[in-house]
Amino acid sequence: MSETVAVPSGSKKMIRAILFDKDGTLVDFNRTWYSISCELARRSAAGDDVLAQSLLNAGGYDAEAEKFRANSVIAAGTVEDIVALWHPQDTDEQRRARVAEYDTYGVEEGAKQAVAVEALSQTLQALKDAGFVLGIATNDSEAGARATAAALGISDLFSGFIGYDTAARAKPYADPLLHFAAEVGVAPEQVAMVGDNPHDMECARAAKAGLAVGVLTGNSPREVLEPLADIVLPSIADLPDYLAGK
Repeated sequence: MSETVAVPSGSKKMIRAILFDKDGTLVDFNRTWYSISCELARRSAAGDDVLAQSLLNAGGYDAEAEKFRANSVIAAGTVEDIVALWHPQDTDEQRRARVAEYDTYGVEEGAKQAVAVEALSQTLQALKDAGFVLGIATNDSEAGARATAAALGISDLFSGFIGYDTAARAKPYADPLLHFAAEVGVAPEQVAMVGDNPHDMECARAAKAGLAVGVLTGNSPREVLEPLADIVLPSIADLPDYLAGK
């Protein structure tokens, strides 16, 4: 569905809560996560720069375009997915230790290096003032979501934080949205899911959310999001007017 085709007004009027993806939706993914991903790849490669670059490319970094590919492991997966890709030979114990190490680094550096998308605070405040209940669902950890929100000064605007380690299964499964809906006391069809990657839209569809809203501030171009989304907007800054029918 293109940006010029409106979702029926009745479905927009049903929306009471909005669940946002974090990276690429609230936070500039490439500016925030490139250096973090480089460091994790360097650790995984034990300091071998050539191997580290190979791991980064396997994780989804397009060196020619200087950005991460849509729905790639680094852009859309969990730290468990990254560890599994980079260290398929790990034992269960090694994997758990590495996931814990990378999670800790990601929480600390993700908060320190977070770069907000344009008009982030103003947009979220406008939506909150309009009566919407707001949440974050990320394939980062819940601690990472909370730390980034705190670093950006937006924690108080959210009623729920769902990481890959919060619900039973991470996006693209329905679990994060269903968890949020139950937590804040709304039906899934009263939730709008907003994200920049196909797995966000797939989560919305799996949970039978009221709206699946794609944004173009992340790693996915319009042609990737349109087949899965009800609407594709340039950024979350366009969401208040869209939901108000303007």
